[in-house]
Amino acid sequence: MRFSHRMGIIPGKNIIQKDSIDADLLHSLWNVTYIFYLENLPGHQREINKDKKRYLDSLWINFFKQPIDEMPKICHKIVTSIKDWFFNTEWYEVYDFIDFTSGYDSNNENLGYEDTINIYLKQELSGYRLINHKLCPITSDEEIKEIQDVIDNTTTSSLSNIQAHIISALDKLSDRTSPDYRNSIKESISAVEAIARIISEDKKAELGKALKIIEDKVGLHGALKKGFLSIYGYTSDDDGIRHALIDNSNCDQEDAKYMLVSCSAFVNYLIIKANKSGINII
Repeated sequence: MRFSHRMGIIPGKNIIQKDSIDADLLHSLWNVTYIFYLENLPGHQREINKDKKRYLDSLWINFFKQPIDEMPKICHKIVTSIKDWFFNTEWYEVYDFIDFTSGYDSNNENLGYEDTINIYLKQELSGYRLINHKLCPITSDEEIKEIQDVIDNTTTSSLSNIQAHIISALDKLSDRTSPDYRNSIKESISAVEAIARIISEDKKAELGKALKIIEDKVGLHGALKKGFLSIYGYTSDDDGIRHALIDNSNCDQEDAKYMLVSCSAFVNYLIIKANKSGINII
């Protein structure tokens, strides 16, 4: 925080930016993208580093949806074209751009783009953070860690179904044009069911039965089991999210967010308990 803000001479920011991007945040998002992908380009396309060339081609073809033969050959004209669009488009399209840039090469772990973008999203009070290359309406560091941990901890083939459920829940929650909160909740709880069945070694067990087996095998606290079953009941009763006869459910963003974070934390907890008990779930 600047001196002028600390001393109260100039009021600091105190409102989360959820449906807008102010000038400070817009400039920060551009600066990070420019430094990581667009800085120090040579004069002509044929001289571009192959990784940056691949990014620019992908951006032009897959994001802007423009004919590749109409892409400028001179690099500074490419950057100018991208910048003009970036500073004159809608706020949500800027976030679409950040989404795309973070995810276009998700196997490249050395760039640090996502972490750096998150620093400025937090600093400028954005209502979103990048998690697994998707901008999501979750801003708590602890909540982000729970979701990222479960994604990182379920990379093996035996746990890939759990990872797929969490990523799907995250995608449905993060969709800024047509979020699907109901199915995000379904995916979150399905991740818990999946890990419970793996640990209990009962592929067809309902969650209550599976948690009872887990309670005996790894020492799951009874109150914790009861609390999570209560949440599970909310998704499964006659008015619940997963009831087959209910096409529309009164689900809001906060409901889907709560279930995603809670289920991610519970999956992480069960994995740790299983490992400590010597149960090989990998």
